[in-house]
Amino acid sequence: MTEDTGFDFATATGLEVLRHIESTQSRRPNIGELLGLSIDSLAEGRVVMSLEPRELFANQLGTMHGGISATLLDSVMGCAVHSSLPAATSYTTLELKVNYIRPVPTTGGRLTGIGNVVHLGRRSATAEGRITNEEGKLVAHATTTCMVFPVSA
Repeated sequence: MTEDTGFDFATATGLEVLRHIESTQSRRPNIGELLGLSIDSLAEGRVVMSLEPRELFANQLGTMHGGISATLLDSVMGCAVHSSLPAATSYTTLELKVNYIRPVPTTGGRLTGIGNVVHLGRRSATAEGRITNEEGKLVAHATTTCMVFPVSA
């Protein structure tokens, strides 16, 4: 697919697609926008994103809902896989395993998620992710398995 900008998604690598999406001012609404995710770093096989917890993210106990951490982890790990893919290739998450280490206050400062590819094959990929708080303490960590497949034109 070619956008008005002339960018050709069909011939771009995953990393090129992610860099293009990040640099484009007029993006489609997405989960990152909803949660206030910012992409801090994009490299092949490694993605860093962060978000600021807020009261809207609270669970019934008043701390940040675990689903927000899971979404940040799914995003950094999935994008790390995406950043490693050749042109005309896509992926989807098959499995996500999250370990929560400590509660996150909704006013506790920025969280940073780092995703790294562990294995990239023709049909599957695995990645690992970690979230740390502003003090550098581990909040949660995860692994994922993704299905890799060709995109038909």
